Amino acid sequence: MTRIDDWQHMVSVGTIARTHGRRGQVVVNPLTDFPETRFRVGEIVYTKDGTEITVLRITEARFQKGRPVVGFENIHTINDAEGLRNRELRIPESALGQLPTGTYYSHDLVGCEVVTRDGKSVGVVSKVEGPVALQRLIVVKGENICDVPLVDAVCVTIDIDSQRICIDPPVGLLDLNEK
Repeated sequence: MTRIDDWQHMVSVGTIARTHGRRGQVVVNPLTDFPETRFRVGEIVYTKDGTEITVLRITEARFQKGRPVVGFENIHTINDAEGLRNRELRIPESALGQLPTGTYYSHDLVGCEVVTRDGKSVGVVSKVEGPVALQRLIVVKGENICDVPLVDAVCVTIDIDSQRICIDPPVGLLDLNEK
């Protein structure tokens, strides 16, 4: 079980963008493929200010332009909410649900070594872009930085336990996508 003081083993689910209204609500930039589940009344998220981890229970939740607008227990004014601006929201890794076969949490992919079918090292996944519902990209840092579509035709094997992704890139993909 994850202790609430174990920040490094928590998973980021969003950041607080700004205040909303005068009653302590905030707008969240979600970093989860399940914002309706993560940001609903009764759910708990954690934030950190310096070395202090704070528990935030969601008391109000709605969506505006695709982003959660939430209220937290004991945050009742715009001044209270202003102190949360730009804070990261996390949950314990143990609170994550099981994903369907063939889908992965972004934090599981970050750090994986990426190699081609013939064994050539491409680099290491530095981040994953895009929601699950749309085509996602893995950003791979090696000699260059490139985007690789996270699709079965390109990412032929993903082994989370071994931290290795084998790709079969179409001709020119790695050169075309150099950043």
